[in-house]
Amino acid sequence: MRQMYQQPASGTAAPQAETRGSLYQEVTDRIVRELEQGVVPWVRPWDASGCSLGLPRSAATSRYYSGINVLILWDAVTRRGFATQEWLTFRQALSLGGHVRKGERGTTICYADRFVPKAERQRAVEQGEEPSAVPFLKRFTVFNVEQCEGLPADIEAPVKPAPDAENFPAAQALIAATGAVIREGGGEAYYHRGEDFIRLPPRASFLSAADYFCTALHELGHWTAHPSRLNRDLQHRFGTSAYACEELIAELSSAFLCAHLGITPQVRHADYLAHWLDLLKHDPRAIFHAASQASKASDFLLAFQMQGEAAIPTAEAAE
Repeated sequence: MRQMYQQPASGTAAPQAETRGSLYQEVTDRIVRELEQGVVPWVRPWDASGCSLGLPRSAATSRYYSGINVLILWDAVTRRGFATQEWLTFRQALSLGGHVRKGERGTTICYADRFVPKAERQRAVEQGEEPSAVPFLKRFTVFNVEQCEGLPADIEAPVKPAPDAENFPAAQALIAATGAVIREGGGEAYYHRGEDFIRLPPRASFLSAADYFCTALHELGHWTAHPSRLNRDLQHRFGTSAYACEELIAELSSAFLCAHLGITPQVRHADYLAHWLDLLKHDPRAIFHAASQASKASDFLLAFQMQGEAAIPTAEAAE
């Protein structure tokens, strides 16, 4: 269903007549089909696709996309063979002195938010209540920089894939910076909510360093759910939709973090595949919710990395 994300070159948002429900369903249907075919959208064959590993971002603002847009743009990159994760709107390309090549078709992403209608605000004032916000979802079209011409040289040049690192020092530093209690031993990986610690098998038991860090980052995704952090409810039984959703959040947060840290994302819990399929088939908004929560979790964890970097004195300060 490749055409689902392609729109003619345009500088405006997609027609408002397209309902919020249809977008939820379109994205969910594609992901369900891929999962049924054994393709996990957030774990892509990066080496085979030739694309640089990383999170998609705006070439104009350098801001990373988040939530469901990460999955949509990763899909576009791998399906269409782009070598870079940099994107622009039609107008952004023009503002940078370039333009979208004639005939190119863009990729549809979405923007979700909430607003309070004037009538609802007035009603709340009259009745002395808190106003209720109304969710909205808007479509926008973006283009990979490879679909553009005349852009500045530093934007046109695709980012080269980062070389593999034996011990992934950035990932190791991030995990250490969180201060999370990690206990190695045993044969299972899990997060213990009651005692607030992560259990990981001995590092030597993992097939590779990447395998170890993907697992550790998955459990850190659960760790962010603690009431003192992002406060997600973890008190659900195995087999419930809420349990499957939390596993999906941790799986996506691990994938987002791995991509950011230069580690090829891996499937950590393939045994949940049937539960995820059931969840998505019954709730077309579930993947949007999970991806949004995963972005919040990964942003929460990456903030520790930035705090650690800020604490390191520069050469000038050291002098």
